Amino acid sequence: MKLKNIADAIQHGIDLLKGEDTLDKIYRSDNTLSDERTAHEAFVQAKERLFAVNRWSDISSITANFSLHDSAGQPKPEGQPVVGDYINIVLPAPPLENWVKITRVSEGDTWAEFVVHPSSNPNEKSNETEHFLTEESSSTFRVEVHGNTVTATEFGKNERANNQEESGGRGAVNTVVAGTGWLFYQTIQWKTLTDYLVGL
Repeated sequence: MKLKNIADAIQHGIDLLKGEDTLDKIYRSDNTLSDERTAHEAFVQAKERLFAVNRWSDISSITANFSLHDSAGQPKPEGQPVVGDYINIVLPAPPLENWVKITRVSEGDTWAEFVVHPSSNPNEKSNETEHFLTEESSSTFRVEVHGNTVTATEFGKNERANNQEESGGRGAVNTVVAGTGWLFYQTIQWKTLTDYLVGL
């Protein structure tokens, strides 16, 4: 039984790299405060950090650079993300430009989140997805407070390597970047971000 599980895991990894299978991943950070009032104040700060996408680039020199753009692809140095905006993500090594489109922004009294999908470059006429994952993939960035604990999560859903026809000639590079991300880089990137969002 164990050998079958190992074989299945290996086959799943091969299928992922071939772009024939998908993966869901979640990264989470919790910050437990002394009382609910302090936690709510920390949640307000977490929500501000969540929506201040341009500041994500300042978190660490080993994480990606993020810049918010409007629906026409023009930089938005100020303001919160809204549906239809884009985020340009430049990975540190190798420097590789990726684009995602914001498809949902929502919040309540104790939570806030936004969802993005890989997209084409809004500044170019091509409809090819300029990202190492396919358009069906999504990332949800969320902060919430329960009692005296503030939580931040990044939930990657249906992650599929973008190495087929829609890759715009980046198939080989996208395969390497996706594989590296699944192995370790996503952990560095998203755990660093979720820690930052909750103030750790």
